[in-house]
Amino acid sequence: MSDPKHITDNENLNDYGTRIIRWFLISLGAWPQTSASNNKMKKLAVSMQIFIFSTALAIILIPCMLYIGFEKKDIKTKLHAIVPLFNRISGSLSYWIILTRNKDVQRCIRHMETDWKLVRRIDNRKVMLQYAKFGRWTTALSATFIHGSTYIFNMIKAMETTTVIIGNKTITIHPMTCPMYSRILDVRFSPANEIMLGVQYLSTFVMASSIATVYSLATVFAAHACGQLNVLHTWLNELAEEKTNHLAERKLGAVVKHHWRVLSFVQQIESIMHKACLSILMGCTINMCFLGYFLVMNWSAFNKAKILANFITYMSTITNLFIICYIGEILTEECEKIGDITYMTNWYKLPHKTALGLILIIMQSSHTIKITAGKLFLLSIATFGDVLKTSTAYLNILRTMTT
Repeated sequence: MSDPKHITDNENLNDYGTRIIRWFLISLGAWPQTSASNNKMKKLAVSMQIFIFSTALAIILIPCMLYIGFEKKDIKTKLHAIVPLFNRISGSLSYWIILTRNKDVQRCIRHMETDWKLVRRIDNRKVMLQYAKFGRWTTALSATFIHGSTYIFNMIKAMETTTVIIGNKTITIHPMTCPMYSRILDVRFSPANEIMLGVQYLSTFVMASSIATVYSLATVFAAHACGQLNVLHTWLNELAEEKTNHLAERKLGAVVKHHWRVLSFVQQIESIMHKACLSILMGCTINMCFLGYFLVMNWSAFNKAKILANFITYMSTITNLFIICYIGEILTEECEKIGDITYMTNWYKLPHKTALGLILIIMQSSHTIKITAGKLFLLSIATFGDVLKTSTAYLNILRTMTT
């Protein structure tokens, strides 16, 4: 992608940064459909896909909630269903947000494509491409962790066998990761057990893909915004060296206009992502608490398979939470840095009227638009540390209550 011929191809460059997002959205039926490019049969197929995925999530989610609330089991048995349950709650909320905001997502992707068209200089495009690569590879890493840990957790659980005595018969079944409320459906019998395991794996795919899509959207969009802000850094430094008055005025106008364009893009990211980020942040806090608890308990019993499953899922949760908090922190810093760079330029070399125009940029940079979780928590490294401390505190409380 460093070939100059490729750096001038707008469509390929934008596709390079957003390809993984598009794959996820299409696989979930969330890629926006337009009457001009899709026939009725394709729209019907997408509608059926969304219906099947939503039904699979509901079939697993609702009976599991009833199991935890009403099934006559001891508390330790019910605790093992907490992590899969909250993963599916988080995945269901993410899926709903993706479906309802898919047109806004497409608008952001078009915004990115327009940015590639507006920025023509090779050196500026190299900066943008560097951030596009960062977003792409971070997205791939995050998606690999999410899908890998989710499937490993479910496979290890499904490989276990449980012996159940029903009347005079003793049967062996594969337990479900998300247990079902027995008054709705008794999954101890065949073929109900095999069918529901299949539905559970389908819901697992939808859940993992939805959460991975949220991480991907946040990472790719934030990385693109950081690239645009770094391009502005270059423009600001060049502005102060401009000797001709009318060219300085024109360049300042371009800088201010592009700055507002980047900030509007960041505002769109916040509008789309804040609800999904809140559900993920809450889910990560709860999951890390219970996964840590299960690690301690299984370590005492030295159950190798369960220790492996819980450890991989725990590390995946920490890694992905760190990624989304880190990218939020970097974006906030880059937005604030614009004001600092503007102040540190050789503005005194500019014409008086042009230098006054820099105040607009400094004032706007002092009111930074930040990426939040539900407009309650700022996505930052400090928040990541708070989540770790909170989950550890809840883990200690849980150990005290159950021992």
